[in-house]
Amino acid sequence: MTDHVDVLVVGAGISGIGAAYHLQTLCPDRTFTILEGRDDIGGTWDLFRYPGVRSDSDMHTLGYSFKPWTAEKSIADGPSIMAYLRETVAEYGIDRHIRFGHVVTTAEWSSDDARWTVTATKRATGEIVTLTCSFLFMCSGYYSYREGYTPEFPGRDRFRGTIVHPQAWPDDLDYDAQRMVIIGSGATAMTLVPAMAERAAHVTMLQRSPTYVVSAPDRDPIANTLRRVLPGRVAYRITRTKNVALQQFMYGRTRTQPEKVKQTLLKRVRKELGESYDVDTHFTPTYNPWDQRMCLVPNSDLFAAIRDGKASVVTDHIDTFDETGIVLRSGEHLDADIIVTATGLNLVTLGEMAFFVDGEQVDFAQTFTYKGMSYSDVPNLVSTFGYINASWTLRADLTSEYVCRLLNHLRDTGTVQCTPRLRPSDANMPERPWIDDFSAGYMQRVMHRFPKQGDREPWINPQSYRRDRKMFRKAPIDDGCMQFTKLPARQPERV
Repeated sequence: MTDHVDVLVVGAGISGIGAAYHLQTLCPDRTFTILEGRDDIGGTWDLFRYPGVRSDSDMHTLGYSFKPWTAEKSIADGPSIMAYLRETVAEYGIDRHIRFGHVVTTAEWSSDDARWTVTATKRATGEIVTLTCSFLFMCSGYYSYREGYTPEFPGRDRFRGTIVHPQAWPDDLDYDAQRMVIIGSGATAMTLVPAMAERAAHVTMLQRSPTYVVSAPDRDPIANTLRRVLPGRVAYRITRTKNVALQQFMYGRTRTQPEKVKQTLLKRVRKELGESYDVDTHFTPTYNPWDQRMCLVPNSDLFAAIRDGKASVVTDHIDTFDETGIVLRSGEHLDADIIVTATGLNLVTLGEMAFFVDGEQVDFAQTFTYKGMSYSDVPNLVSTFGYINASWTLRADLTSEYVCRLLNHLRDTGTVQCTPRLRPSDANMPERPWIDDFSAGYMQRVMHRFPKQGDREPWINPQSYRRDRKMFRKAPIDDGCMQFTKLPARQPERV
């Protein structure tokens, strides 16, 4: 017999765990199950095991609104984040709702039955299992867990050393006294360089172009002081509000005064590395701050590794790998025993699943996003996608709150299907990429696979916490775009 639940959550990472909390708190009359393809919770924080793995935003905003972060360090390492997630799951009894090792492959919606039929494969045995649900809540992240993104490097097969990608880090990799070259200039590379510099002979970060880098302490003295003098939840709420406001203020300045922000950031880098260091070549991007994601380095650890001579930055293009390292376009040769390709992620839509509505496969690239979480003409489906300019969990929390509002509206109105549909006045609105005003290559490579956004609410993905709070919490559920229908009388059924 096929199992049926009111809500099926896909993914037991930071988004899925938050979704579960909100469902059992705000919709206690609904049954739900979480399907997780891996054998543990955590998603990103379970997958990535490379040295130094950590958050690149503060845990007072990356943490949940309902679960205070109480550790001294606000920039936390991977194991500490996993411990926080495990504690959350245990404290709220979420673990009993999770089925591990279930890789979800397809979801088929039937308007006649007002339900999704979801197919998954048990990873351990290959057994195919089927569940049905009245509402599908996708919390599976935005990148492929199978493999990271690696460009085609000429001569790669010639290299006699070891090549690893951070997404598939070997547990037994010995890099003591080894010459390391880390290819990339994103958050992963910035994390790996200082972490590995302590044991490696030398670490070279090889980048095609620079990234904006900002240093911050890994401890928040205001948060730690507040926690000592105020009740924990009060202190956390104040700190979270403070940090959100600072994030939004800084991002806003990059939009209104980009050159001023740029010069401030570069001045700080010069102070860290000295006037003789070539900051223009290695730390001055050609784009404005937050046109791509900025990199946070806690306690100036990257700069310290460079100052101490344990690490260096090379800005150039790869000509070819050879037996002993990498030949650059300039003719320079980088000797290497181990090469780390910190070259990014493969972004995917909705966990690489296939979706069908009444027998027709959904092409999400042909849909419009509804509030950055649902899709035009696709019923009873929400997916979580966080912020590129702030902590992921801020938007994940808002999305879960909205889903619960939506589910309760369905219950209260006796309706079973909710479908975002364009109004006649929306038919010819201008189309924009799902994420615009963001030039990062890992996004631009795949934007053609994602839904479009328009120029008006609710057909937008604003990437603005202030605007999302209003759109998710205050805007009416029945807004003229979300269409609600009842099940025919011959088939009465609770959503």
